[in-house]
Amino acid sequence: MNEKNNKGILTNLVRRLLLIVVGLTIGVNMYLANARGLTGNQMPMPFGTGCAVVLSGSMEPELSVDDLIIVREAKTYNVNDVVVYQNGFELIVHRIINIDGDVITTKGDANNVEDTPTDISAIKGKVVASIPRIGLIAQVLKTPLAILLLGVLAFGLMEVSFRKEKEADSKNLDAIKEEIRLLKAQMDAEGKDEEE
Repeated sequence: MNEKNNKGILTNLVRRLLLIVVGLTIGVNMYLANARGLTGNQMPMPFGTGCAVVLSGSMEPELSVDDLIIVREAKTYNVNDVVVYQNGFELIVHRIINIDGDVITTKGDANNVEDTPTDISAIKGKVVASIPRIGLIAQVLKTPLAILLLGVLAFGLMEVSFRKEKEADSKNLDAIKEEIRLLKAQMDAEGKDEEE
């Protein structure tokens, strides 16, 4: 009985975790789509932190294509900081090579030419961490097909889990009914013995 309870607890835990992952994935994607579509903000930074995926090799060897970067807003930026800034509808991850008042100049480590100077207000934040190659997963999870497949998978797994649980409950109910039937038959047999 204890093993059965542990299995039920584990099943419920997996089901809830799956629902949380699906809910967060869909919720975050909706938030990001709305922020990008309504405000033109290519990198919303709730709580001053955001993440992005490196799409080019301009920061090799420090950052590679498909690295996931964690970006945090800062009060000040310095020469040599690797920052993310928005240029139109494009995010650029480059190193600050010059600061002149409110104008910064950046350059990719692997590039030969510096970028066009831009206002410091365009900076989203400073790169504080990177996770190699994980960005590919993040990019895939942003696609509508992946969201749909994740939802279908979650629904399928929950349905299988519910069916197994229902089958187990049905078997338990059948066993209880059989035991009641046997007890009733036994009581009827004892009642007939007493009448004779």
